[in-house]
Amino acid sequence: MVEIRDNPAELRFEILDEGKLAGFAQYVRRPGRIFFVHTEIDNAFEGRGLGSQLAAGALDATRATGDRVVPLCPFIASYIDRHPEYADLVDHELMAQLEGEA
Repeated sequence: MVEIRDNPAELRFEILDEGKLAGFAQYVRRPGRIFFVHTEIDNAFEGRGLGSQLAAGALDATRATGDRVVPLCPFIASYIDRHPEYADLVDHELMAQLEGEA
């Protein structure tokens, strides 16, 4: 059984498979925003779609809070690109500013 949970003490969403930590999506919270900075799936759990489940769970939880998403993590950004139903969560204005600074 797969479980996705927010672990604010560790600043990350976690995905557990049969109770074992399989991966996480690290974040930084600021008022009204969540910056996803890194996503990682343990090698022992790769190839099973857990990264996608983690991304969807983290984005769904973020939608429930009303926060905007700043997808600095390439995996989360790519997931949103492939799943346009999450595009409305992205703070496009801030992303454009950040890209202009790069």
